[in-house]
Amino acid sequence: MLKVGLTGGIGSGKTAVSDLFKSLAIDVIDTDVIAHELINTDHQVSQKIVEAFGEGIIAANGVIDRKKLATLVFENKTNKKKLENILHPEIRREVNHQINKLGSQKIPPAYIIIVIPLLFETDFHYLIDNVLVVSADEETRVARVKQRDSRSEDDIRAIIAHQVDDTVRRNAADHIIYNNGSIAELAPQINDLHAKYLQLTKT
Repeated sequence: MLKVGLTGGIGSGKTAVSDLFKSLAIDVIDTDVIAHELINTDHQVSQKIVEAFGEGIIAANGVIDRKKLATLVFENKTNKKKLENILHPEIRREVNHQINKLGSQKIPPAYIIIVIPLLFETDFHYLIDNVLVVSADEETRVARVKQRDSRSEDDIRAIIAHQVDDTVRRNAADHIIYNNGSIAELAPQINDLHAKYLQLTKT
């Protein structure tokens, strides 16, 4: 079972890409989704986060305000490391659980997609066999995030500046998707990669 690590910077279109793979009946494990579920539903994890960052990150509805938490983490490397130390072991455990579950099926999938936004900033490399990078021009990425998250342009560009440069991602990639256009323009690239991955599993 080939494990493809899907990564890319903020606004590059990772969700659009993973959704297109899902439409081809490919299993997708998304570490962002796992992190959100851990923060929202795992009491032990959420309690550790509150102990580390204070009750000020709890929203009026009693759950952790992820935007407040993100701001604290983004502005401070020590806070970032604190959160990673809490979340990453749990995320890796869940990813491995899902991989094992898929691999133990009577007919395992030929390949799976594992979405790891911070693949090059973290130690998740050992989980994957093949790196797929989604790349887009910075202006396109800024416009997408502004529309999606209602963040200011300065905030978005600051996030981009703190992430690994796209050149680093592309140099480490086994395959690259260029996503500056529409879903209609993106889909043929996914179809081509789908065929390549199926062929790789036969060699």
